[in-house]
Amino acid sequence: MFSTGQLIFALFFVVSFTAIIIYSYNKDKKKSQQYFKGSFWVLIGFLIFVALLVGLKSIV
Repeated sequence: MFSTGQLIFALFFVVSFTAIIIYSYNKDKKKSQQYFKGSFWVLIGFLIFVALLVGLKSIV
């Protein structure tokens, strides 16, 4: 289905993208906390959604 290189790239991309998003979130959170109330739960929900998609893809 996917080559080893493609899987390594996808894993690297997901990890680095998530790290950049978390870094940007923490940097912006310090600047304007009133705009980010509860946004941590959105991030958690997004990560759970992606995990569910990957889980369903591996099952089906």
